[in-house]
Order: sequence, then C-alpha cells, then structure tokens
Amino acid sequence: MNRVEVVDNNVPLRTALISVSDKTGLAELVVGLAETCPGMTVYSTGGTYRGIEQTITEHGLQDRLTLTQVSAYTGQPEMQGGLVKTLDFRIYLGLLSETYNAAHRQDLQRTGAEVFDLTVVNLYPFTAAAAAEGATLEDARANIDIGGPTMIRASAKNYLRVTAVCRPNDYPELLQQLRTNNGATRLDFRYRMARAAFTHTAEYDTAIAQHLQHTELDESLYRYGTTSGE
Repeated sequence: MNRVEVVDNNVPLRTALISVSDKTGLAELVVGLAETCPGMTVYSTGGTYRGIEQTITEHGLQDRLTLTQVSAYTGQPEMQGGLVKTLDFRIYLGLLSETYNAAHRQDLQRTGAEVFDLTVVNLYPFTAAAAAEGATLEDARANIDIGGPTMIRASAKNYLRVTAVCRPNDYPELLQQLRTNNGATRLDFRYRMARAAFTHTAEYDTAIAQHLQHTELDESLYRYGTTSGE
C-alpha cells in the first residue's frame, strides 16, 4: 500500500473527464471552465459529449477548450448499449497516479496516458427508473451504473490530486474555487468533494441493494437461451 507524504496544495485543472446523466448546469459549467481554465482538454462520452460540443459551438469556445471523445483516446469504441465506455487502463492510470511517484510517472510515459485533474460524473437514474410506474426488474437492472461509480470512486480516492464532482449543485462552488485560485483547486476543497462523492456512491449502492432485496425475481421477464444446456 502506498503512503503519500508529498502533495501539491494547488492543482491547476488542465484535463477533465465529464460524463453525466443529469445534464443540469452542464452548459454553464463548460462556459465557466473555458473562462477559468483556458486550454483545458475535456474528454467525454455519448450525450454528454454532444452537449459539450453544442455549448462550445454556441459560445465560440473552440480556442479555449479542446473536446475529445473518450473512445478516440482509448482506441476502443463504446460497447453496444453504452455498457463499457470508460473502463480502460489508461483512464484509471490517469486518475489514480500520484504526482511524486516515479514508478507512476514511468507508467504514464510508457502508455502515453493522460493525467486527469477533474472528473464530473453523475450516475444513471436508478432510483427513478426502478420507481417508475410499470417498471420491471429488468428496467431497474438496466439502470445500474458501473463505469460512473468506478470513475467517481477512483477520483475521490486520489483527492490528493484529482477533483471529483458528482452533484450539479456543486458546479458553482467549483467555478468559484477556480476563479479564486487562478484555475486551480486546493487540497481542502478536493477533500470535501471526495467526501461528497463517496457519500453519493454509497447511497447509490444502498438503493440498488435495497431494491433487489425487496424485489422478487420474475423469471417470466426472460426466455432461456440455448447455451445453458436446458
């Protein structure tokens, strides 16, 4: 287990991973990042990518933000249904690497991985989907997010360097932090965001566990395939 002793208090935000189901405040966040962190590269997926692209175009931010598809970075297209988009070694190397760890720096150089300073991620709306009128167990299952919680947890674990934001109502505080600190976040802010992030993923997993605990398996939802041997 690594025990880190040397960290940077102020970490300038140069790269971001943004992937959100709830797009509330996304346009305002993108404009704010362009204002406070000019030259930032943003990596994104799916509908979030399209929303950011539209904001960049509408506000003429092409000279201030660079937008890149995660699939272009990883070299892998998204799995059908969006089941795998961000679960990639180089992404997690870029989230979990420690600034003053020489072996980590060698790994980054060896793989050509990007170091990520900011993640803005929120999750599939499991609770709303499971509670919708007429929702089945399969509707609930399909809305269990895998990549999102993994990104949030990896980013929050490395609050020493990475800012993890998972709630739209935290966007204004993030932007104020960046305005105050010349495009950088401070350690105490990153730590507060990490606490909120782990609370968010814990509540999400609890909601899933409780729903499955109180929902009986309805086998009539499924047809058995031929590979089971039955």
